[in-house]
Amino acid sequence: MDIRKIKKLIDLMIESDLQAIEVKEGDQAISLTRRTPVIASNVPALPTPAEAPVVKTPRGAIETSPMVGVFYAAPSPGEPPFVKVGQTVSAGDSLGIIEAMKIMNPIEATQSGVIEEILVKNGEVIQFGQPLFRYRA
Repeated sequence: MDIRKIKKLIDLMIESDLQAIEVKEGDQAISLTRRTPVIASNVPALPTPAEAPVVKTPRGAIETSPMVGVFYAAPSPGEPPFVKVGQTVSAGDSLGIIEAMKIMNPIEATQSGVIEEILVKNGEVIQFGQPLFRYRA
């Protein structure tokens, strides 16, 4: 097909506001499709890396919650917490308690290390898989 005929087809598409056209001439065929611009309305722009908030990834071992419930840092009100920041723990040591359906479930360290951060507060409702403690192994 001649380039002049293709240009005439393009002009025809523009004049008629056609989105697509297909023409067959003997054993030759041509199909033209217009790209329509995407107009975004009320869509916030993604922040550039410089504008994006800094997300800190915790380093060290993380103990996560095995269930949904209420976290308690101490065996009972008025008693000292099971662990404090800077304390060395061994695998199997109690880190806290999660109350679920009126049952008190002990949370034990899965490995040995030093508690670097307690990520939940006493009496806080926690979710399954939520990080509870961060410690350096």
